Amino acid sequence: MLAQTLDELLAALRPLAVDWRDPTALRVIDRIEAIPVKPVYGEADVRSLLATTGFDDAMLICRLFLGLSKDQFTAVLADALGEGRTGVKAWQADRDRFVAALVELGVPDAMAAEVNRPLRWSDVLVERLRSGRGSAIAGQKRGRGVEDFAEAIVRRVFGNRFDARCTFTGSRGHRAKCDFAVPSREAPRIVVEAKGYGATGSKMTDIIGDIEKIIAAKRPDTAFLFFTDGLTWRQRRGDLKKIVEYQNDGAITRIYTQALADRFEADLERLRGEFGLPAPDAAATDGQGAFDLD
Repeated sequence: MLAQTLDELLAALRPLAVDWRDPTALRVIDRIEAIPVKPVYGEADVRSLLATTGFDDAMLICRLFLGLSKDQFTAVLADALGEGRTGVKAWQADRDRFVAALVELGVPDAMAAEVNRPLRWSDVLVERLRSGRGSAIAGQKRGRGVEDFAEAIVRRVFGNRFDARCTFTGSRGHRAKCDFAVPSREAPRIVVEAKGYGATGSKMTDIIGDIEKIIAAKRPDTAFLFFTDGLTWRQRRGDLKKIVEYQNDGAITRIYTQALADRFEADLERLRGEFGLPAPDAAATDGQGAFDLD
């Protein structure tokens, strides 16, 4: 038997060349190339796209113009329609309303912008960057944006008297990670977890585990506030329902979104008084809180 070596195998490795253009991609490319070039597009163009293209392909083309992922597109379309259904049955049930929703999302304007954009060789590389690394960065920024929004409110109420993105110590020395521990990670009276989502995926399920770890670790008299946002929760209602059940059972004090920011700040003020926590110094609200990335 021939004994192979690692170096021999490494030298024999080659890139795996694949063609990303499956039948769907080929159909969509043909349809995109058939779109007439003109300076302005309107409702009639959106209606024509849906009428002359398979529904799924037409939806793919619309979200390509808008630069949205499938999850993001489904979420914003559902919001524009004011109902959960965004598929072919919703289109067949009320075509005028469906087209109006796509117009409201800006599909015609996006068509005009893309069709009339002067093409440079660098655009191809920028698009590859956007669809690859850019997609991951956008997801990180959406999540961090919600954290920063919540942190600004925490800072208004407590100044610098909190620890951010830390591991706190709770009941019987149990520990768990959280976004904000007030007044400190060593003895928190208030724990805040803040998460935002623009696309569905495993991370939306992972937050259940993070929440359960906080519940298991915190003292019974520690307030646990959960701050979240993002339309894609509508596609993960089961996960959100479980979080609401934890709130209903008393394990989570209250759940907030950016639309409930006033309620979040008012509750933090109330809890500051109930727990006898000091008011922030005026200068402290201009500084930076403690950050721990462990």
